[in-house]
Amino acid sequence: MRYAIPAILAMAAAGSAAAADYQTNINTIIARHDKTLIGQTIAVPKNPAIIFSTSTFAPGARTPEHKHPWPHYICVQEGVLTIVGTEVGKEFPLSKGCYVEMLDKWHYGINKGTVPVVTLVVDQVPEGVEKNNVPKPQ
Repeated sequence: MRYAIPAILAMAAAGSAAAADYQTNINTIIARHDKTLIGQTIAVPKNPAIIFSTSTFAPGARTPEHKHPWPHYICVQEGVLTIVGTEVGKEFPLSKGCYVEMLDKWHYGINKGTVPVVTLVVDQVPEGVEKNNVPKPQ
């Protein structure tokens, strides 16, 4: 017992030193948007469900032409994904960062580069909706 108290005090002091060395969490905003790529106001559905997904585009890979009726947020983590707005007649090369894609406008995404594109996608959809992607009729 005579050695237990000094040992406990030594462990407590070591724990305090370790706690003093601990760095607090640092939160860094990486993007803030109130408009889509083409300047539309973002309209979130009432009581939305949130869908998180990831995608990897090999060089040359592209999505079919489609549109998003509700907000579609895309964070490019690696590579450059080009969003081709077929309805608006403009291309948007998206490098590392986070963006809000256009609402209700036909477009597709393509990897025009030589390395894979890795993305994190967040969709806000009405409850009961399974996906935020409407394919263009052929």
